[in-house]
Order: sequence, then structure tokens, then C-alpha cells
Amino acid sequence: MADSPAIARVAALVAPILADLDLDLYDLDYGAGLLKITIDKPGGADLEVIALATRLIRREFEHSDPVAGDYTLEVSSPGIERSLRRPDHFTRVIGATVSVRLRDVTNEARRIQGILVAADDNGITVRSDEAPHDERTVPYDQIDRARTVFVWGAADKAKRGPAVPKQASTKPPTKNASPKNAGPKKAASQPNGPSDTPNQEVSA
Repeated sequence: MADSPAIARVAALVAPILADLDLDLYDLDYGAGLLKITIDKPGGADLEVIALATRLIRREFEHSDPVAGDYTLEVSSPGIERSLRRPDHFTRVIGATVSVRLRDVTNEARRIQGILVAADDNGITVRSDEAPHDERTVPYDQIDRARTVFVWGAADKAKRGPAVPKQASTKPPTKNASPKNAGPKKAASQPNGPSDTPNQEVSA
């Protein structure tokens, strides 16, 4: 997560709401007018719980106003191919197939795909998909981007490790801030469709 005052305020407001719903704050990102809150739980967060979390977070933000200016609020689950940005993201998916793009590579391949066999506070170890299936340990500061890879077919699943289960997300539209003398400064966005009913877009 970005270490900024706005992100810290949002995290402090969101954490107790998610704890009451037995949810984890998987990731939090803010930029280009989009405040993206990614939530997770064992077995995956379904549409109903995402919609409930969205309503409660929106209500809290209307009173607390943690982010200045207009923005779009998006509450979602990580998806079947989830972004991996922090050490705890990697430790959650040990045994899954991952794709890793490296930075500042000279003589070695820039992309690695294979089974994530280990992850700790310093880096990860990936067993390559390609023969001779070498294992490569990579420090976090050498990782540019990483994500899980969904593997189709029972044979592939047995050979490559478990894929992260399919999860749903809601992606509400933008709402502009209201003047302070006309109600809350900012209204977080609501899910598409009927009131408080999320769409069925799957986050990738």
C-alpha cells in the first residue's frame, strides 16, 4: 500500500468495518481520482458481502471525508488472477502458479512463470514452468509486477498447484462532492443497477 496520509486515514476508517464483517483489507490504492479498496476472506468475498461493505464504507466516508476532492470509490475482491504487491500477498498463494516481471535485468530473463514454492519477508522462490524447472529466488526490490495465473484443467491444477478461487467485484460509478453547506462534502459511489445491488463484473 502507498504510505501516504490519505491512505493511512482510509485504512484506519476501513479496518474496523471489515473486521466486523470478518473480511481482510487485501490492498488499498489511490490515484487518478480512483480510491480502490480490495477486500478478501478465506474462500473469497461474494457479491453480497462486497455490497454490504461498500454501503458501510460509503456511509463512514460521508461523515469522515478521508480524501480531499472528487473521487470514485471501488470496492472489490482480488479476482482469479490477483495482483501481488506485498509479502503477505505472496505468502497467501504459495503453491499457486504466478507470473513475475522483473526490473533492471541484464543477462537473465525478465519474466518468470511457475509455481511459487516459497515467500518470506525478503523475497520469493519460483519453480520455472519450463524444463529443467529450475528454482529462482528473487528479492522483492527486483520485482516490477507480479500476479497469480489461473490454470485450467484438473491435470494442470494437480501439476502446477492450486489456483486462486474465482471472486466477484463491484465497480461503482463516480459521484461528485457536494458543497459543505448542502450535505456531505463527498459521496462515495454506489454499485451499478438497483440500489445497493452490485454488478457482476469479475476483477482480473
